[in-house]
Amino acid sequence: MPTDPQTALVTIQAGIAQLSTLIVSYSFSAIGAVILLVVGYFVAGLAERSIFAGLGHVHGFDATLRHFFSKIVRYAILILVVIMVLGQFGVQTASIIAAIGAIGLAIGLALQGTLQNIAAGIMLLALRPFRIGEYVEVGSISGTIEEIGLFATKLRTADGVYVLAPNSTLWNQPVRNFTRNGVRRTDISLSIGSWNDIDRAQKTLLAIANAEKRVKREPAPIAFVANLGDTTVSLTLRYWTSAADYFSTQIDMTKRAKQAFDSEGISIPLPPPEAPSAEARKQ
Repeated sequence: MPTDPQTALVTIQAGIAQLSTLIVSYSFSAIGAVILLVVGYFVAGLAERSIFAGLGHVHGFDATLRHFFSKIVRYAILILVVIMVLGQFGVQTASIIAAIGAIGLAIGLALQGTLQNIAAGIMLLALRPFRIGEYVEVGSISGTIEEIGLFATKLRTADGVYVLAPNSTLWNQPVRNFTRNGVRRTDISLSIGSWNDIDRAQKTLLAIANAEKRVKREPAPIAFVANLGDTTVSLTLRYWTSAADYFSTQIDMTKRAKQAFDSEGISIPLPPPEAPSAEARKQ
């Protein structure tokens, strides 16, 4: 059946008019979307810098946490801007938010251990049970802290071994920090024969401690009888030093105590000789 030219012309004109309406409508939506993206991008950057600078004024707030929270604010604003842009084109934002929530839940379940490490890292950085350069012991892990990250903490053991410990492991156990208080107490124990003059031995130990500059004068060092044996007397020299001088002072003081006892004629009992074996007795 031949098409009426008049009807075809009317149909074409109606289609052009409808297309023009759509173009105008979506042009405004596209322009609005571009404006939203540009403004949202600058607002996100401004918010990130403001949060980072603001947290920098909080005394003791860790730099890693400053970066972490400022980045979270930035990406949250950018996600909100993207949702608003999609809404400009008639997309149902409620379904998008629900989908994002479902995806976030799935990722959270899949990365449960990782998220635990992040949460533990935030708590470690916020509460600061240890800082970089401090020597700590947490369960079976011990060493000097070299770096505290959001996922794991780097340590260096006393014998120079590199250790990377998950933050959740460090957070869920008691922390022994040997550096935090700045001072440490040391006990040096020596056994002398019971025939020696105990008072002279105690004075000798105190003289060694008082002559050492690294030993604190307050609390004052003390020497006391720790234990009595059948033929021996156990003496303990107790003193305080700075945490940094703990090991070096202990090594030097132990050596000087032995040398002082030798010069004073205070004898340290030798271990009893080993009993001969059955084979030696037969020979």
